Amino acid sequence: MGRDFTWVQSLGILFDNHQIFVGAKKTSTWDNSVDRVELSYDGLPINLSEGEGAKWQATSAPGTTIIRTRDTNSVVIEVEGNFQIKATVVPITKKDSMIHKYGITNDDCFAHLDLGFKFYSFSGEVSGVLGQTYANSYVSRVKMGVDMPVLGGQREFASSSLFTTDCAVAKFKGTQMNSTNNVQYANLNCASGLDGRGVVCKR
Repeated sequence: MGRDFTWVQSLGILFDNHQIFVGAKKTSTWDNSVDRVELSYDGLPINLSEGEGAKWQATSAPGTTIIRTRDTNSVVIEVEGNFQIKATVVPITKKDSMIHKYGITNDDCFAHLDLGFKFYSFSGEVSGVLGQTYANSYVSRVKMGVDMPVLGGQREFASSSLFTTDCAVAKFKGTQMNSTNNVQYANLNCASGLDGRGVVCKR
């Protein structure tokens, strides 16, 4: 059985002219003491020391940091004034697989990313699976009562690779976004721990 595409195995983050990759390495049996986070910046691997509080900082983009929030498998990625993303690699347990019929195998525990997002400002023209819900003209198309609704699909959001911006609704323009106004949001307090000014989403 292939991996369920509702689970996020990796993220490609674009800001200004930079790229950050964060992913969950494939693993057979889960051991939380073994780090399964994969990171890179502008195509080069990031070697982040294990241990809570270990920090990496980009020399080419001041205010860009990655900090471990646990000894292994959990990091916070932040670009100052832009966004903060909390990413934790987690497995599908045998119990969950049995209950939900995920079909995990002995050579793949379906390690994936548990994510929390905070964005410090949005354009009123923002799009995307998450972002569109904060657009000025947003009207929900989700059928209420659906266990895991998805806003849009391949026609709108599919791109040819992780860092390309060739999907139909792409607005990314390198150092500039295709927008004219920023929207500020009030402070939020959330269970994810990503409190403060911005918008938080956690699956």
